[in-house]
Amino acid sequence: MIEDVKSINDWPMINIPGGHISLRDDRKKTSWTTALNPFQLAKYPVTVDFYNLVMNPSSDPSSNALDGGHNPVVQISWNDAVSFCNQLSINAGLKECYSSSSNGEVISCDWEADGYRLPSEAEWQHACKAGTTGYRYGELDHIAWYNENAEGSIHPVGKKAPNDWGLYDMLGNVWEWCWDLYDEQVYGSYRIFRGGSWAEAERGCGATCRRRSHPTFRIDDLGFRLARSQT
Repeated sequence: MIEDVKSINDWPMINIPGGHISLRDDRKKTSWTTALNPFQLAKYPVTVDFYNLVMNPSSDPSSNALDGGHNPVVQISWNDAVSFCNQLSINAGLKECYSSSSNGEVISCDWEADGYRLPSEAEWQHACKAGTTGYRYGELDHIAWYNENAEGSIHPVGKKAPNDWGLYDMLGNVWEWCWDLYDEQVYGSYRIFRGGSWAEAERGCGATCRRRSHPTFRIDDLGFRLARSQT
């Protein structure tokens, strides 16, 4: 069960070991291996309560900003998630990871900064698998809310079993934005999200399932999870 969060410094982060992870693009029939340094990943997706603790609720883009406090915050675009990361870093006295070009169209990430950021998709997949080798880290009904057991709605975080590294809701409940562009040559600025959701069929809730959309896209089963580099 999620701990009460009364301060921005209370949000629980898990130390994730470095390693190598193999990714694939089923559309292009390509695969590649990425080396990862140790990093931190949040124990839970960002919740409504924590989002409101950091941001001004009156400007919150989420339709559920004032209720369902332990639910993952949704209706959050990739741009919203990046802005949240920077605001949390400022509030915590840390160096912001994200900066934008003069016209605001290009966002860059300082991977050496000590602030909060989105995980790369390689980090996300590595953390989701937690040393396992299958499509999922456990039996789906035991670890995830998806369309067969969610009864048509989102659920508070931390109600299903965690993976072996102590991360909850990595599959199901809400999709989670990652840092990466999907395929810039074909899809332009589209960003990747991972993990499946309460509305997703069983086949979409797996460690290697990849989806993408425009960085302004918002929907009721898409949120995000915080990461930090270990500097």
